[in-house]
Amino acid sequence: MKMKKIQLVLLPLILFYTGIMAQSTVKPIHLKPTNFQKKLPIIISGKTLNYYSLSASDPSVISVRGPGVLKVNTRGQFKSGDGDLLKYAISYTVDGGAQKSVPVNSVARSKEATYTDGTLGVPGQLKSFEIELLRGDHTIEFKLKENLVNVAARYVFTPAKVKKQDWLAFSPIQPSEPVDIISREITTAYYRFSMEKPLKIEIIGPTELRVLTRTENQYQMKGRINYRVQVKENGIILNTFQLNSKISEIAVYKDVKELVPGTACEFVIYVPKGKHIYEISPLDKDKSTLLGRMLIPKKDVVLEK
Repeated sequence: MKMKKIQLVLLPLILFYTGIMAQSTVKPIHLKPTNFQKKLPIIISGKTLNYYSLSASDPSVISVRGPGVLKVNTRGQFKSGDGDLLKYAISYTVDGGAQKSVPVNSVARSKEATYTDGTLGVPGQLKSFEIELLRGDHTIEFKLKENLVNVAARYVFTPAKVKKQDWLAFSPIQPSEPVDIISREITTAYYRFSMEKPLKIEIIGPTELRVLTRTENQYQMKGRINYRVQVKENGIILNTFQLNSKISEIAVYKDVKELVPGTACEFVIYVPKGKHIYEISPLDKDKSTLLGRMLIPKKDVVLEK
């Protein structure tokens, strides 16, 4: 009997520590810009790490699925004749939202880092900042505020656990053309939308609105499919999501034979308090229509009495 009690006490402890270890062993993911940016190898403690040049005119674009934390490691470049300290500022936007700026001051020469190409000078000290990303697919654009100093960045993403909760389907304001998609023998209703006929959603916050989108493709299409989706409220652009998909291997249309859907991409609209009407529309003329599906947390559904 005593042994059974010990086992009962130990089991929750084992599960607790297993959970802690699982969270602490999440492997960071090293990301590179999806658009071409000059690679700048830097040697630190005998190990070569790839940094990517930043520019004031051409943004570096990072695509990643949240939630998690994106750490941006930056190093300025000391050239011959430079003074003892550098300063620079990095601007960034998340999903086409408001621009934010990170000033970096009093950067000295690094004592442990060198360029693989010694003619480039000396890397500056490591200066980092973090961006917390919530659920969904995100695109973050980075630029220098000014081209006064050469700066390179390295991007490290640490995923976080998705908050577990029940979701319910949410319908757009009619008229919207429903389209049935079958995936793993389950039929799900999507809605077709376009520039001329955007998805219109009326919703009361505070809540979260998950939006899943799929491209509509010809069978001969191959490779990654890049597309953009814009969210507006009262004619004001709130976000522009740059998404990428491919031909789905498991999803098919229920009633359409000549097309094949793309894999689902996801973004989340965080709805503030009060009544809101959003318009969601594609931005690419070559993607004339997209399919969309909306969900809200079950806990936020209020039934009328």
